Amino acid sequence: MNLLIGLLNNAIEEDNNRVSYLIQKAEILAEIELFYLLPHQRRWQTWFPEVIHYYADVDKTRIEIERLIKEGEWDNKEFIKMQEKLLEQLQIKHNPNGNVVISEKLTALEKLETSYHEKLEKLDKLETIKKSYHEKLEKLDKLETLEKSHCEILNKLEKLNKIEKLLEEMHAK
Repeated sequence: MNLLIGLLNNAIEEDNNRVSYLIQKAEILAEIELFYLLPHQRRWQTWFPEVIHYYADVDKTRIEIERLIKEGEWDNKEFIKMQEKLLEQLQIKHNPNGNVVISEKLTALEKLETSYHEKLEKLDKLETIKKSYHEKLEKLDKLETLEKSHCEILNKLEKLNKIEKLLEEMHAK
């Protein structure tokens, strides 16, 4: 067992990849422990669960996952659903196909969509303002016509007053 651990330590120094070292070490130790057990003990799910759950700091996990994504070590075929759930929970956007151009175009389209919706809202506001201005203009036009008719009536009243004064002067003579 000590010989195996020593060989694994040499392997990590050569590859300088701690994650793969730890995975390989865990697999080998699990196989060694399985050989010490009886066949019915090897099948116990409580001793050898498929997935082991543990608590992790969210910030450190997010940083580590982003580092793995940048280095290209995140995309593997194991635990795909768990990876997707982790990305969703940590709110990390990741394109598993690795097509950066498509993801950039998608983000550009999302930005265009938001700006489009903002412009539509502004246009709706402008239309309501335009309607209110048209209503005010119509009221002003009505007021102008009323003012003109009022002025005409006043002019006619003045003429009637003049005619009345002339008639009074004529009766007085």
